[in-house]
Amino acid sequence: MSFKFVDLFAGIGGFHAALHALGGKCVYAVEIDPKAAAVYERNWGLDPLGDITEHVNDSSVTVPNHDVLAAGFPCQPFSKSGAQRGMEETRGTLYWNILKIIRERRPALVILENVRNIAGPRHVHEWQVIVETLREQKYRVCETPAVFSPHLLPPDRGGRPQIRERVFTVAVRDDQMLENELSLDHPVVSNTPVAGWDPNTWDLESDLLLEDNSEVNKYSLTDTELHWLNAWNDFVVNMWDLRQGRRLPGFPLWGDNWCLTSELKIPKETPDWKADFLRKNSAFYTGHREFIDTWAEKWQFYSEKFPASRRKFEWQAQDSPSLWDTIMHFRPSGIRAKRATYVPALVAITQTSIIGAKRRRLSPREAARLQGLPDWYDFGDQADAMTYKQLGNGVSVGAVWHVVKQATEQYEEIIKKSCPALVACVLEAPMNPDDALQEP
Repeated sequence: MSFKFVDLFAGIGGFHAALHALGGKCVYAVEIDPKAAAVYERNWGLDPLGDITEHVNDSSVTVPNHDVLAAGFPCQPFSKSGAQRGMEETRGTLYWNILKIIRERRPALVILENVRNIAGPRHVHEWQVIVETLREQKYRVCETPAVFSPHLLPPDRGGRPQIRERVFTVAVRDDQMLENELSLDHPVVSNTPVAGWDPNTWDLESDLLLEDNSEVNKYSLTDTELHWLNAWNDFVVNMWDLRQGRRLPGFPLWGDNWCLTSELKIPKETPDWKADFLRKNSAFYTGHREFIDTWAEKWQFYSEKFPASRRKFEWQAQDSPSLWDTIMHFRPSGIRAKRATYVPALVAITQTSIIGAKRRRLSPREAARLQGLPDWYDFGDQADAMTYKQLGNGVSVGAVWHVVKQATEQYEEIIKKSCPALVACVLEAPMNPDDALQEP
C-alpha cells in the first residue's frame, strides 16, 4: 500500500526523501534548474527538469492525479492593488500554478514550505491570500503559521543540529468543511522542542558524525583565515579575564570604529541602532584601550592582513574558553562565533559553518547530513559550491517527516475519507526517517 505524491520546485529532492520514506510514490516532479534536476534524477531515477508554467497554465494541467502535493515554492509578492481577492490575485505568481493544480486534482494533503519571512509582518497580505484561497477550495488550513526547525527534534526522530526555521503551510482537503469550524484548527506543529529534547545538548562530533580523513583536508582554513582567527582567539582568551574585570560584550565589535569616547563623532543621519553600537564600541575601547592597542599592533590588525569585514567580530559563545571551541561564520558583517551545539541555517559557500575544533568548514557530505539526506545520496562530480548552494536551498527531511506525521495524526479522520493509504502509511512509519530512508 502506498500513496502518490507530486514534488513541485523539487530542488535536489528533500521532500521526495521524506515522502518516499513514508511509503509514497512520486508520480510527477518539476525543477527548472538543470544542475539541481540532475542531482534529483541521479538519486530518484526521475527527471524533473522542466518549467511548471508550461505544465500548468490557463489551457491545461498536465500534472497527474495524486494524494499529496509538496512544494517549496519561491515567495513572490502578490499584488495589493485593486480589490481583487482569491485565486485571481495570485495570477502572475508561481503560487497561482500550485493553486490551479489543487483546484483541478484535489489532493488529500498539501504541504508548502517557505522561509520564515513569508509569515512575517511585511507579508501579512500574502499570507492571508494563501490561507483564504486554500479555504475557498475546501481545505482546512490554520491562520497561525506552523513554524518549525530541525534542531528542535531529537536525533531519534530525525532531528539535526541546524537551526532552520521554516513556515510549513499544511492544508487538508475537507469537502464537508463548515466555515464556523475553522477556528478549531490549530498549527500542526509548534516551534518548540519535541519530546523533552534540549537543543543545547546537540554535539556535532557525535550527532553529525564529523569526518576525520584526508578527504576533508580540502575544507581546511587557509593561512590567511587562520591568521584572522588566531588573532581573534588571542583577543577572546585574554579579554575573558574576570579577575581583571574584563569580559566579552554581547554587541558586535567594530574595530574600525574604536575610539575614545571623548573623540566619538556620530553624524546626524546615523540610524539609532548604529549610533547605539558606535557608542558601545567607543566605551568598550576606552575601557580597554591599553590591551586593545597592544593586541592590534601584535596582530597587524589595521594592516592589509585584515580586510574591513574581518575587523568586525560578534561573540555569541557565552563562556566558551576559546574561539577554537566554537562554530564560526565568515559573514559580510564580520566574524560570528557561537557555542558548538547546533549550527545556523545552511546558506552559500562563503558562510558555510566553520568547526573551530577541526580548523575547517563543514564538508558537503556533512552539510547533506545536516539536511537529513542519507550518505548514499550522490551529488555527482559537480563543484562543491554548487552542492552547498543546492543544500542551502533545500528542505530538512526530518522537519518534513515530523510535519507530515503530525498533520496526519491531527486530521486522521478527515484524511481517511479521501486517502486511507496515506493515513495507513504515515501511522505505520517508524519515529525516525533515518530508519526508513532506503536507497530506491
